[in-house]
Amino acid sequence: MSPEPRSFLTRVRDVLDQLHPAEKRLGDFVCDFPGELASYSASELATLAQVSNATVSRFVKRLGYENYEEARRHARAERQTGSRLFLTRAADSAAEQSLSAHVTQGVANIEATFLAITDAQINTVVEAMLGARKTWVLGFRSSAPFADYLRWQMLQVVEHIVALPGGGETLGEHLVSLDPRDVVVVFALRRRIARMDPILSVIEKSGARLLYITDESAPARPSVTWHFRCQTLAPGPLFNHTAVMALCHLLVTRAIERAGAGGRKRLRGIEGIGDALEEV
Repeated sequence: MSPEPRSFLTRVRDVLDQLHPAEKRLGDFVCDFPGELASYSASELATLAQVSNATVSRFVKRLGYENYEEARRHARAERQTGSRLFLTRAADSAAEQSLSAHVTQGVANIEATFLAITDAQINTVVEAMLGARKTWVLGFRSSAPFADYLRWQMLQVVEHIVALPGGGETLGEHLVSLDPRDVVVVFALRRRIARMDPILSVIEKSGARLLYITDESAPARPSVTWHFRCQTLAPGPLFNHTAVMALCHLLVTRAIERAGAGGRKRLRGIEGIGDALEEV
């Protein structure tokens, strides 16, 4: 089996300590702002990094590319993986984004997200979770906190709910138990793990209903039961997950509303035990 091709940034890091001073300056710049190479011409990059055009040409040859255009195509392809490094611009690095810019973008993300999600879809998801034999919530990397949060809040009215994977656990021991009567919620925000597609395929083959929550970059997956895309644009180097949290909040609130008398009884019981144990 042939080895995996090296990423653009791996090529840069591998040669960084071997470069001459001007090339090293360019290499450091590209490591900090790889998106600039993906966006600009060789002469524009030279100006930004304060090096000569000849230095840019030598640099890309050192990385193993035939020419600048080949390097730029590779950087552009890598930008699609969702690395925030590729979305950070040198011109913005020294500037603070205003509070207003962050608030405005957060509001815009929420509005754009919920324009594509209907009340009927939310109700259908919630009813499925309330009636499921078991609800599984799954998330890796930046998605893991959202999976934990949704499980923790939904536990108010959904008794059989678990977040995966637990510390030190693998998925096989859990996914083997999936049943067509179950609901699985998968958070898959950038950057998604490399094995996400095989995991989704295992869930789909089980017959369980699947809610797939992603950012706007994920391609449509018609095979899932529901696919909600959350806008994550941001005026800075990090993704804005305001809309993801808003979606979690809506799902839990609607679940409490739709749980009816049984849900209220469970909530009263939780509060009663909490008071008796003086937990909070």
